Amino acid sequence: MTLRVGVIGAGQLARMMTPAAVELDIDLRVFAEAAGASASLVTTVVGDHVDAEQVLAFARDVDVITFDHEHVPQTVLARLEADGVAVRPGPAALRHAQDKLVMRRRVAELGLGQPDWAAASDAAGVAAFLAAHGGRAIVKTPRGGYDGHGVRLVTAADQVADWLADDVLAAVGGELLLEEAVDFRRELSQQIARRPSGQTALWPLVASEQVDGVCAEVIAPAPDTTPAVAEQAARIAMTLAERLDVTGVLAVELFETPDGRVLVNELAMRPHNSGHWNVDGTVTGQFEQHLRAVLDLPLGATDPIAPCTVMVNVLGGHDGVEHESDLRAALAAVPEAKVHWYGKTYRPGRKVGHVNVSGDDPAQVRARARQAARLLGSEVVDRLSV
Repeated sequence: MTLRVGVIGAGQLARMMTPAAVELDIDLRVFAEAAGASASLVTTVVGDHVDAEQVLAFARDVDVITFDHEHVPQTVLARLEADGVAVRPGPAALRHAQDKLVMRRRVAELGLGQPDWAAASDAAGVAAFLAAHGGRAIVKTPRGGYDGHGVRLVTAADQVADWLADDVLAAVGGELLLEEAVDFRRELSQQIARRPSGQTALWPLVASEQVDGVCAEVIAPAPDTTPAVAEQAARIAMTLAERLDVTGVLAVELFETPDGRVLVNELAMRPHNSGHWNVDGTVTGQFEQHLRAVLDLPLGATDPIAPCTVMVNVLGGHDGVEHESDLRAALAAVPEAKVHWYGKTYRPGRKVGHVNVSGDDPAQVRARARQAARLLGSEVVDRLSV
């Protein structure tokens, strides 16, 4: 009998599960916020993910529910479980990706490295944290932020006065998360997959570069990585996956400090932008692995197929005829590039696709991936580090 997976959310992550589902003969169904969403290539139901009755009706026709995003309310998730629906990852695990303060407290309980942090609900709390941390801090809304939204680097409490307004504060959980502005060498990401039976699989550690808070480039494996750093990252991901009882793909975003410490930045309990490289760069990519994991199928091998793979996001891009001509130019100039479009319309800085290039020479691979992304109209390639 064909297995049926329901995905809440219809963005590019749900869209990119489709090829893996076809190959494994999985019936993939998507619960979309609106018609014509990125993942509408497969059977799609349009509804509101905060409406428990609509989500329950969708879930009753599938074997397992998983997610394209982390914004389904805990009340809805609890209703699903109470109705006997298999929800993976489950509500108890997912809340650590939904609420950054919940995550910070749990990471502290587990004794894992992370930036110094505090919660604040008023300007006095923000000012006190700034005074104790050299006058600079990263302030985050605990709920609802993504891709740089809900994150500010501040030097004065009045810079988050709007977030401290009663209505905004209530919407994000009643407190803001304050973090030290870490002096990091680079940002890393460690992905792991885990199935309900407990089997896990790690991908190679990768390095990422952000532009305006959005992931712009990923290099796999992370170059110039010491065994100690790789071991810390793997241990952190394994500990979080097991102790939080994660099912599916978990991405742990990390800071590597100049003295070789690895600190937890954020978590994503789903396929993640930092893992797009592994769809073309490893034996089993994150979308196939996520489907295997949530269905409790044996996990696939995660060995790289080349010494180096670089992923560059296409941020911005073009519409219409320009889009077609850019695609032709990129494919002609960089025939080894694997182009992934998300079916999205143009908006400045919006993720509309990405490019993967694999090869033996990291410098050449990086240059070729950037060349392809530039030809596709990406607006940030020239702002990446040399």
